[in-house]
Amino acid sequence: MRNVTCSMGVSLDGYIVGPDGSFNWSEPDEELFRFVTDEIREVGVHLMGRRLYETMLYWETADQDPTLDAPMLEWAALWKPLPKVVFSSTLSTVQGHARLASGGLAEEIERLRAEPGEGDIAIGGATLAAQAAALDLIDEYRPRVHPVLVGGGIPFFPREERRANLELLDTRTFGSKIVYLRYRVVR
Repeated sequence: MRNVTCSMGVSLDGYIVGPDGSFNWSEPDEELFRFVTDEIREVGVHLMGRRLYETMLYWETADQDPTLDAPMLEWAALWKPLPKVVFSSTLSTVQGHARLASGGLAEEIERLRAEPGEGDIAIGGATLAAQAAALDLIDEYRPRVHPVLVGGGIPFFPREERRANLELLDTRTFGSKIVYLRYRVVR
């Protein structure tokens, strides 16, 4: 069965976006960018909300940008053909290898898990990830903890009264002092 993973940059105080809507503190350095590129190789399909979809839309044509360096071109080459499912109540069309979700989050994940295919089912975007967590659909959390306190904003972990026991699978500290943690949900 395919794992559902949630991998995002997060501040030490637990936010993926600060109170001003900014996440510029989470831009990866070269070492972390290579790591994230390797991580996306393990993804078979990426689920995302409208805001993340619109943010990542650049990568659908990024290979045409003459200013991109080799690592960014490599990322674009991996991202562009990756199947994506977009959850939105406002979009009527999507581009590239994306499709609009035809059902609810639980139904989409159940269908994707039942289909033949390789690679993780990655969830991106705080709102969608919070919905998946509330439905107990996430198998692994993979936060990349940045050494910054932003004081508020959009939390990485939903603030619902629900306990989830986790088992640490992996940890890595990058030269930039960003710490990667990989936890499996214990059911």
